[in-house]
Amino acid sequence: MDGNRERLRATFDFASRIYDLARPGYPDELFDDLARLAELRAGARLLEVGCGTGKATIPLAQRGYQISGLEIGANLAERARQNLAGVADVQIVRSAFESWRPPAGVTYDMVFDATSWHWVDPAVRYRRAWELLRPGGHLAFWGASHVFPVDGDTFFGEIQDVYDEIGEALPAGSVFPRPGELPDMRNEIEASGLFVDTKIRHFDWEVSYDAEGYIRLLETFSGHIAMEQWKRDRLYGEIRRRLARRPRGRLRRRCAPPPLAARGPNPPVRPSSGQSSGAI
Repeated sequence: MDGNRERLRATFDFASRIYDLARPGYPDELFDDLARLAELRAGARLLEVGCGTGKATIPLAQRGYQISGLEIGANLAERARQNLAGVADVQIVRSAFESWRPPAGVTYDMVFDATSWHWVDPAVRYRRAWELLRPGGHLAFWGASHVFPVDGDTFFGEIQDVYDEIGEALPAGSVFPRPGELPDMRNEIEASGLFVDTKIRHFDWEVSYDAEGYIRLLETFSGHIAMEQWKRDRLYGEIRRRLARRPRGRLRRRCAPPPLAARGPNPPVRPSSGQSSGAI
C-alpha cells in the first residue's frame, strides 16, 4: 500500500471522539435504496469495511441484518462497540480489510463501505470483496463528498484565500463540483473483471454548522488532522471571525455521496450455481 495513504488513513483514530460527534450520518433513503438494489432480506449477513464509529452500521443493523464491522483504528473500533452495545447481531473487529480472514466457510450477502473505500489498497480491494461474497452477493460503497449547488453557500470559495496563505491551496485544476457531477468508479469496478451490472444512485443533503461545529468536522478530515498546528490556528481563527460576521453565524454544507452498485461475480471468473453477485 502506498505509504502516504497508509499514514493518512491512520490519522482518523486520533480523532475518534470528534469523528463520532461531527461526522453527519446518511439519509434513510440511501439505506432503503441499498436494501432494494442488493435484495437484502432480514437476517442477511453483511461485512462492513472501515466501520469507523458506526455511522452506517447502526441504521443497517436496525433494519435486522447481521453485521461484522472491520475497523483498523483501536479507538474508533472501541467507540463503535460502545455505540452498538444495545444492537443485536453486530460484531466489531479491529483489523484491516486487506489482511482480515473470515471464519471458515462464511461468506456474505453484501460487502459494504461508507466513506472509506478510497483508503483500501486499490490493488486488492475488489478481489478481496469478491472472495468474501456468496454467489449472488453484492459489493456496495459510497462517500459523502462536498458539492456546490448554484444556490449554495459561498463561504467555501471565499475561505480559499486562507488555505492559499498557509500553503494548503487546492491542487491546480481543482473544481467545485455541482450535485450530479461527482465522478463515479463504474469503469474501475467493471475493469476488475469481477463485477457486472453496475448501478449508481445519487443522494444529496444539506447540513448547517456554526463555527465550532464546522471546525469539529474539519478536525475529522485527514488533511486537516495532518496540518501543522499554526496552520490550523490561523485557518480556524479566520473561520470563527468570518462566520461571526454573518447574521446567524452559520454556513450550509451540501453532501452528495455517489453510491455504486454492481452485480457479479462474472460467471467466467467464478462458475457456480448460475447466480451472479453484485456491487452497489
